[in-house]
Amino acid sequence: MKKTTYLFAMAALAYAFPVSAEVHTEAANLDLTNNWVGYISLLIFVAAYTLVILEEKIHLRKSKPVLLAAGLIWMLIAIAYMNNGLSHAVEPGIRHIFLEYTELFFFLLVAMTYINSMMDRGVFEALRSWLVGRQYSFRTLFWVTGSLAFIISPIADNLTTALIMCAVVLAVGKDQPKFVGIACINIVVGANAGGAFSPFGDITTLMVWQKGIIEFSVFFKLFIPSLVNFLVPAFIMQFAVQKGRPESYETESAQLKHGGMGIVFLFLATIVTAVCFHNFLHIPPVYGMMLGLAYLKIYGYYLKQSLKINMVDVAPSPPGHSDPDDFDVFDKVALAEWDTLLFFYGVILAVGGLSFIGYLSNVSAFFYGELGATTSNILVGFMSAIVDNIPVMFAVLTMNPDMSQYQWLMVTLTAGVGGSLLSIGSAAGVALMGQARGHYTFFTHLKWSPVILLGYGASLYAHMLING
Repeated sequence: MKKTTYLFAMAALAYAFPVSAEVHTEAANLDLTNNWVGYISLLIFVAAYTLVILEEKIHLRKSKPVLLAAGLIWMLIAIAYMNNGLSHAVEPGIRHIFLEYTELFFFLLVAMTYINSMMDRGVFEALRSWLVGRQYSFRTLFWVTGSLAFIISPIADNLTTALIMCAVVLAVGKDQPKFVGIACINIVVGANAGGAFSPFGDITTLMVWQKGIIEFSVFFKLFIPSLVNFLVPAFIMQFAVQKGRPESYETESAQLKHGGMGIVFLFLATIVTAVCFHNFLHIPPVYGMMLGLAYLKIYGYYLKQSLKINMVDVAPSPPGHSDPDDFDVFDKVALAEWDTLLFFYGVILAVGGLSFIGYLSNVSAFFYGELGATTSNILVGFMSAIVDNIPVMFAVLTMNPDMSQYQWLMVTLTAGVGGSLLSIGSAAGVALMGQARGHYTFFTHLKWSPVILLGYGASLYAHMLING
């Protein structure tokens, strides 16, 4: 009730005191940066993102404050434009931003559906069981989990990869909190570094690719810098890992369910389809991903039919209980990270609103006009560690500074690996703080931040040498 009253009060205030703003004839946009609408919008965004940062403490899902912020910011913009006789000028701007989000939404929805399907078929559980059964030493396990995080994250996302590898570490080192902590740091760094050189590895690289700024194959120029970013801190941290082997392992074995490897193959085929749509047919890659969803749906139908044939002589499941081996694609769609998808909506619409107001053009003029592209792109990495790389990269893309391919690759690298500097700087770090609660903490990660910073600097130097 209080929020509703507040909204009506804001609208009444706007009509009582019309917005005085400078009109740019070129784009017919109002400059609201020095107006109360701009100031309040900034405060709303900062307040919302403060709640996002405090999510683990206050247990408020991150999508909720940014959804509210996005709606309030665009409401204020619309009121300002109505008072200046530009009632229909807001609609094209918000439609353009919403279309950008829609492409990202469906792309991620398909990818999440495939990941959930592979989890349902026990693909990742089988990998975890296989690793646990190898009886590796602590130091070998440190390198194996970190390396696999680097290798898998370019194909799957860095969050899922980090969670799988952390499960392995917890299974073999549950009585060794020091090992779990340092292994988790290595996994976060490896997953973020691996995601930085592939459009499928991180949301930031995906946004740059979908925007058409960098072609798919060009991202692989970041492979060596990303590898350096992982290897430098890992090499130093390995000396803090204890020698010997864990006293006991969890030895339970997990078997792949029927259709597991088929879904892995279809996921790879979907990635190839999306790349071909973009490179050869010049169609947005999201349409290739949606075609890939059709692959999965048809294959899901085959799995259901084959299950019925194989279960003819088996007693049916009790009423109200579904068969654990049954496969329904729509169930996997429902299990998508909806909080994350709605969070992206709120962030993209809110940042887009601040851009529509005029703030990002001012920021771009200062950063990329006065500081220069190299300095600004390096600072992007540090901002990603404190805030989040999603709004930071979307802000850069919205500013669209005039940069060379070398500089666009640099900002893609820094936004991807910069989040490793702090545990709160990436989704992988935040997730592992919850999964390995008490063993991997903010301060555990902070202790090794100087070493990770060394890797950050080394990866930038490698980029300059190779791609400069």
